[in-house]
Amino acid sequence: MRTRFRWSAPLALLACGGLVLSGCARFDDTTAEQSFSPAPAPSPESPPQVQDPGDDSGKAPETGPSQGSPTPVPPPQGCKDFDKAVIATCLDTVTAVAGLPGDGSSPTALAGERKSGRVLLATSGHEAAPFAQLDVQAAGDGGLTGLALSPSYDEDQLVFAYVTTSTDNRVVRFAKGQAPKPVLTGIPKGATGNRGAIVGDGRGSLLVATGDAGNPGAAADPKSLAGKVLRIDTSGKPANGNPTAGSAVYASGLHAPGGLCGSADGKRMWVTDQPGTGPDSVYRLQPGQTLSTPAWTWPDKPAVGGCSDFVDANGTLAVASSTGLQNVPVNPDGAVTGKPTVSLDGKGNPPTTYGRLAGMSMISPQLAVTGTTNKDGGKPVSSDDRVVLIVVTETGGGLGKD
Repeated sequence: MRTRFRWSAPLALLACGGLVLSGCARFDDTTAEQSFSPAPAPSPESPPQVQDPGDDSGKAPETGPSQGSPTPVPPPQGCKDFDKAVIATCLDTVTAVAGLPGDGSSPTALAGERKSGRVLLATSGHEAAPFAQLDVQAAGDGGLTGLALSPSYDEDQLVFAYVTTSTDNRVVRFAKGQAPKPVLTGIPKGATGNRGAIVGDGRGSLLVATGDAGNPGAAADPKSLAGKVLRIDTSGKPANGNPTAGSAVYASGLHAPGGLCGSADGKRMWVTDQPGTGPDSVYRLQPGQTLSTPAWTWPDKPAVGGCSDFVDANGTLAVASSTGLQNVPVNPDGAVTGKPTVSLDGKGNPPTTYGRLAGMSMISPQLAVTGTTNKDGGKPVSSDDRVVLIVVTETGGGLGKD
């Protein structure tokens, strides 16, 4: 007897909602559109649809002449949002998110506001709850721009953040109910180029993407922490196994990073960048190498932000942007295999859009969370800014495998 497994062309990125609450513990002080010729591959054709989280079938609704059009979600009324994908509303410029661990049935996330430094717990069906307050300076593109859970979060309940202060850019750590502690300080600060990102590397260390502080030359200076991807341990010291012993520098050549992401085992790691003078880009990280050859570029500069590696689930690197979700087809070896498509851009059926997407974080291999920044240059609706869950699901059709 043969079993036929199907995958879609494409497998879509869809949205769902849920909730969970996690306890906390104390801690002790210690230029062209593409820069390559993509390999032949089936390119995505049908846009994703937002799936009602109450539908546990695991499949997107079928469409066609006999099915009719999906019913659109009613517009929000004040801070009440009828879209079940939305798990927090009426925030301000959510540039940083971090998915919290759970059993998969009730996902939740931390959401950070760039300008205020507030960190909130986003829970479906409830107002966002205060979690922490970080002291930030948000002039230019700085502020609170990155959040990541400790590699040993289940034991220590620590959260790491990338922030801009009155004197520098830095990494801090905190737990609920406790004041933040500095971890890595002295990252150069400028009038621009202060945005940064942070993520676990899948091997017990942290990767930190830093802006060039408005000085492109700093990105090429091996002695500067600006314009780099740094790899540190949870105390802020250079991690073991770095390209240069005693140095935190893992890769160099960034200008205004939007996000870091990777596979759970750390075999694929990515960073997005907005160079300003050139196209927005996403790079595959390679230790010790200069970020000079992007995996993909966007000449239209859609302000790429956070990302999520869904490659093992469906062969997609999802990149948040100001124009929707950029879906980059990628194979397990980390090679981009075709031109990206855009979803959640208001052109689907129904025409779902959340506006400007920024931070992004994985919750599980098929689930991610993103935040919106519509109050900072976008067109906010009454419930903005919002926190939204994105899930991978099949749409049917495509290739079959015996």
